Amino acid sequence: MKRSQINRALREMEQMCARYRCFLPPFCHWTPEDWARRGHECDEIRDCMLGWDITDFGMGDFDRLGFSLITIRNGCRAQAEKYPKVYAEKLLYLKEGQRCANHFHWYKTEDIINRGGGNVLIRVYNSLPNEEIDLASPVSVHTDGLTRVVPAGTQICLAPGESIFISRGLYHDFEVAPGTGNVLLGEVSQCNDDTNDNRFNPPVGRFPKIEEDEAPYRLLCNEYPDAANA
Repeated sequence: MKRSQINRALREMEQMCARYRCFLPPFCHWTPEDWARRGHECDEIRDCMLGWDITDFGMGDFDRLGFSLITIRNGCRAQAEKYPKVYAEKLLYLKEGQRCANHFHWYKTEDIINRGGGNVLIRVYNSLPNEEIDLASPVSVHTDGLTRVVPAGTQICLAPGESIFISRGLYHDFEVAPGTGNVLLGEVSQCNDDTNDNRFNPPVGRFPKIEEDEAPYRLLCNEYPDAANA
Protein backbone atom coordinates (compact mmCIF):
# COMPACT_ATOMS: atom_id res chain seq x y z
CA MET A 1 0.00 0.00 0.00
CA LYS A 2 1.07 3.56 -0.54
CA ARG A 3 1.51 5.64 2.61
CA SER A 4 -0.92 8.17 1.15
CA GLN A 5 -3.58 5.44 0.96
CA ILE A 6 -2.92 4.45 4.58
CA ASN A 7 -3.11 8.09 5.69
CA ARG A 8 -6.44 8.49 3.90
CA ALA A 9 -7.81 5.32 5.53
CA LEU A 10 -6.75 6.56 8.98
CA ARG A 11 -8.52 9.88 8.52
CA GLU A 12 -11.67 8.17 7.23
CA MET A 13 -11.82 5.90 10.28
CA GLU A 14 -11.26 8.87 12.61
CA GLN A 15 -14.24 10.58 10.96
CA MET A 16 -16.39 7.45 11.33
CA CYS A 17 -15.52 7.17 15.02
CA ALA A 18 -16.35 10.84 15.55
CA ARG A 19 -19.66 10.43 13.72
CA TYR A 20 -20.75 7.70 16.13
CA ARG A 21 -19.21 9.45 19.16
CA CYS A 22 -16.71 6.66 19.73
CA PHE A 23 -13.93 8.50 21.52
CA LEU A 24 -10.41 7.14 21.10
CA PRO A 25 -7.60 6.79 23.69
CA PRO A 26 -4.81 9.39 23.67
CA PHE A 27 -2.23 7.21 21.91
CA CYS A 28 -4.45 7.10 18.80
CA HIS A 29 -3.80 10.82 18.33
CA TRP A 30 0.00 10.75 18.69
CA THR A 31 2.07 11.82 15.70
CA PRO A 32 5.31 10.17 14.55
CA GLU A 33 7.12 13.09 16.22
CA ASP A 34 5.34 12.30 19.50
CA TRP A 35 6.43 8.68 19.25
CA ALA A 36 10.06 9.68 18.70
CA ARG A 37 10.01 11.27 22.20
CA ARG A 38 8.20 8.46 24.03
CA GLY A 39 10.09 6.29 26.49
CA HIS A 40 9.53 3.04 28.37
CA GLU A 41 6.34 4.37 29.93
CA CYS A 42 4.74 3.37 26.59
CA ASP A 43 6.06 -0.20 26.49
CA GLU A 44 2.57 -1.67 26.95
CA ILE A 45 1.39 0.10 23.80
CA ARG A 46 4.39 -1.23 21.88
CA ASP A 47 4.46 -4.77 23.25
CA CYS A 48 0.70 -5.36 23.04
CA MET A 49 0.45 -3.68 19.62
CA LEU A 50 -2.17 -1.16 20.65
CA GLY A 51 -3.22 1.49 18.16
CA TRP A 52 -3.81 1.80 14.44
CA ASP A 53 -3.75 -1.13 12.03
CA ILE A 54 -4.47 -0.87 8.29
CA THR A 55 -4.34 -4.08 6.28
CA ASP A 56 -4.66 -5.09 2.64
CA PHE A 57 -3.58 -8.66 3.54
CA GLY A 58 -0.51 -8.12 1.37
CA MET A 59 -2.64 -8.32 -1.78
CA GLY A 60 -2.40 -4.68 -2.89
CA ASP A 61 -6.16 -4.20 -3.38
CA PHE A 62 -7.26 -2.40 -0.21
CA ASP A 63 -10.57 -1.14 -1.61
CA ARG A 64 -11.69 -4.75 -2.20
CA LEU A 65 -9.71 -6.88 0.27
CA GLY A 66 -8.79 -4.97 3.41
CA PHE A 67 -10.07 -2.78 6.21
CA SER A 68 -9.02 -0.46 9.05
CA LEU A 69 -8.67 -1.33 12.74
CA ILE A 70 -7.72 0.11 16.12
CA THR A 71 -6.65 -2.11 19.00
CA ILE A 72 -7.83 -0.22 22.07
CA ARG A 73 -6.76 -2.64 24.78
CA ASN A 74 -4.96 -5.98 24.80
CA GLY A 75 -2.87 -8.35 26.86
CA CYS A 76 0.15 -10.31 25.69
CA ARG A 77 0.23 -14.08 26.02
CA ALA A 78 4.00 -14.13 25.43
CA GLN A 79 4.53 -11.76 28.40
CA ALA A 80 1.58 -12.73 30.57
CA GLU A 81 3.25 -11.82 33.87
CA LYS A 82 4.03 -8.30 32.68
CA TYR A 83 0.72 -7.82 30.83
CA PRO A 84 -1.87 -9.98 32.63
CA LYS A 85 -4.97 -8.84 30.71
CA VAL A 86 -6.74 -11.88 29.26
CA TYR A 87 -8.96 -9.80 26.98
CA ALA A 88 -8.78 -7.40 24.05
CA GLU A 89 -10.99 -4.79 22.41
CA LYS A 90 -10.87 -3.44 18.86
CA LEU A 91 -12.70 -1.14 16.52
CA LEU A 92 -12.96 -2.12 12.85
CA TYR A 93 -14.05 0.01 9.92
CA LEU A 94 -15.27 -1.45 6.62
CA LYS A 95 -16.36 0.53 3.61
CA GLU A 96 -18.80 -0.78 1.05
CA GLY A 97 -16.91 -3.01 -1.36
CA GLN A 98 -14.27 -4.06 1.18
CA ARG A 99 -13.97 -7.58 2.57
CA CYS A 100 -12.00 -9.20 5.38
CA ALA A 101 -10.11 -12.32 4.29
CA ASN A 102 -11.47 -15.71 5.36
CA HIS A 103 -9.74 -16.99 8.51
CA PHE A 104 -10.05 -18.65 11.90
CA HIS A 105 -8.20 -18.34 15.22
CA TRP A 106 -6.51 -21.18 17.10
CA TYR A 107 -6.62 -19.41 20.46
CA LYS A 108 -8.92 -16.39 20.41
CA THR A 109 -12.68 -16.39 20.78
CA GLU A 110 -14.44 -13.12 19.99
CA ASP A 111 -17.67 -11.23 19.67
CA ILE A 112 -18.05 -9.03 16.59
CA ILE A 113 -20.51 -6.19 17.21
CA ASN A 114 -22.06 -3.79 14.72
CA ARG A 115 -21.53 -0.41 16.41
CA GLY A 116 -23.04 1.76 13.71
CA GLY A 117 -23.54 2.49 10.04
CA GLY A 118 -24.81 -0.11 7.60
CA ASN A 119 -25.28 -3.85 7.96
CA VAL A 120 -22.41 -6.32 8.01
CA LEU A 121 -22.48 -9.84 6.56
CA ILE A 122 -20.49 -12.49 8.48
CA ARG A 123 -19.93 -15.71 6.48
CA VAL A 124 -19.29 -18.83 8.61
CA TYR A 125 -17.85 -22.29 8.04
CA ASN A 126 -16.66 -24.98 10.41
CA SER A 127 -13.10 -26.24 10.04
CA LEU A 128 -12.02 -29.83 9.44
CA PRO A 129 -9.50 -31.74 11.62
CA ASN A 130 -6.81 -30.89 9.03
CA GLU A 131 -7.78 -27.19 9.39
CA GLU A 132 -9.27 -26.91 5.91
CA ILE A 133 -12.71 -25.37 5.36
CA ASP A 134 -15.65 -27.69 6.00
CA LEU A 135 -17.93 -26.91 3.07
CA ALA A 136 -20.63 -29.39 4.12
CA SER A 137 -21.41 -29.47 7.83
CA PRO A 138 -24.01 -27.08 9.31
CA VAL A 139 -22.75 -24.34 11.63
CA SER A 140 -24.07 -23.57 15.09
CA VAL A 141 -24.36 -19.79 15.29
CA HIS A 142 -24.67 -17.70 18.48
CA THR A 143 -26.01 -14.16 18.06
CA ASP A 144 -27.02 -11.99 21.02
CA GLY A 145 -28.00 -14.91 23.21
CA LEU A 146 -29.80 -16.82 20.42
CA THR A 147 -28.56 -20.13 19.01
CA ARG A 148 -29.47 -21.51 15.60
CA VAL A 149 -28.01 -23.88 13.03
CA VAL A 150 -27.34 -22.66 9.48
CA PRO A 151 -25.88 -24.25 6.32
CA ALA A 152 -22.13 -23.97 5.72
CA GLY A 153 -21.22 -20.67 4.07
CA THR A 154 -24.27 -18.78 5.33
CA GLN A 155 -23.83 -15.03 5.67
CA ILE A 156 -25.26 -13.80 8.97
CA CYS A 157 -26.53 -10.22 8.66
CA LEU A 158 -25.88 -7.97 11.66
CA ALA A 159 -27.71 -4.64 11.87
CA PRO A 160 -26.39 -1.90 14.19
CA GLY A 161 -26.42 -3.15 17.77
CA GLU A 162 -26.33 -6.84 16.84
CA SER A 163 -23.41 -9.21 17.40
CA ILE A 164 -22.10 -12.70 16.71
CA PHE A 165 -19.86 -15.01 18.74
CA ILE A 166 -16.89 -16.48 16.84
CA SER A 167 -15.48 -19.65 18.41
CA ARG A 168 -12.02 -21.11 17.92
CA GLY A 169 -11.65 -22.86 14.61
CA LEU A 170 -14.71 -21.17 13.07
CA TYR A 171 -13.85 -19.79 9.64
CA HIS A 172 -15.33 -16.36 9.03
CA ASP A 173 -15.08 -13.46 6.65
CA PHE A 174 -17.12 -10.28 6.54
CA GLU A 175 -18.21 -7.50 4.25
CA VAL A 176 -20.72 -4.66 4.16
CA ALA A 177 -24.20 -5.53 2.93
CA PRO A 178 -24.41 -3.71 -0.42
CA GLY A 179 -26.32 -0.45 -0.34
CA THR A 180 -26.42 -0.12 3.46
CA GLY A 181 -23.39 2.15 4.01
CA ASN A 182 -20.00 1.91 5.67
CA VAL A 183 -19.83 0.06 8.99
CA LEU A 184 -18.09 0.61 12.34
CA LEU A 185 -17.61 -2.69 14.17
CA GLY A 186 -16.49 -3.52 17.68
CA GLU A 187 -14.60 -6.63 18.70
CA VAL A 188 -14.38 -8.01 22.23
CA SER A 189 -12.14 -11.05 22.59
CA GLN A 190 -9.46 -12.94 24.40
CA CYS A 191 -5.92 -11.64 23.95
CA ASN A 192 -5.26 -10.71 20.36
CA ASP A 193 -2.14 -11.92 18.52
CA ASP A 194 -2.28 -10.96 14.86
CA THR A 195 1.21 -12.32 14.25
CA ASN A 196 0.50 -15.92 15.30
CA ASP A 197 -3.24 -16.52 15.72
CA ASN A 198 -4.74 -16.17 12.22
CA ARG A 199 -5.21 -19.15 9.91
CA PHE A 200 -6.11 -17.63 6.52
CA ASN A 201 -7.70 -19.78 3.83
CA PRO A 202 -6.58 -19.18 1.13
CA PRO A 203 -3.25 -17.95 2.57
CA VAL A 204 -2.64 -14.20 2.59
CA GLY A 205 -0.43 -11.82 4.56
CA ARG A 206 -1.48 -9.78 7.55
CA PHE A 207 0.39 -6.46 7.46
CA PRO A 208 0.90 -4.30 4.36
CA LYS A 209 4.12 -3.60 2.52
CA ILE A 210 4.29 0.19 2.46
CA GLU A 211 5.45 2.44 -0.35
CA GLU A 212 6.52 5.73 1.22
CA ASP A 213 5.06 8.35 -1.10
CA GLU A 214 4.34 10.87 1.70
CA ALA A 215 5.01 11.34 5.41
CA PRO A 216 2.98 9.16 7.82
CA TYR A 217 -0.03 10.77 9.50
CA ARG A 218 -0.01 8.20 12.31
CA LEU A 219 2.27 5.23 12.95
CA LEU A 220 0.73 1.78 12.69
CA CYS A 221 0.92 -0.64 15.61
CA ASN A 222 3.83 -2.54 14.01
CA GLU A 223 5.86 0.61 13.29
CA TYR A 224 6.61 2.09 16.72
CA PRO A 225 10.23 3.08 17.36
CA ASP A 226 12.20 1.83 20.36
CA ALA A 227 11.89 3.80 23.58
CA ALA A 228 13.65 7.15 23.39
CA ASN A 229 15.34 6.58 26.76
CA ALA A 230 16.41 2.98 25.98
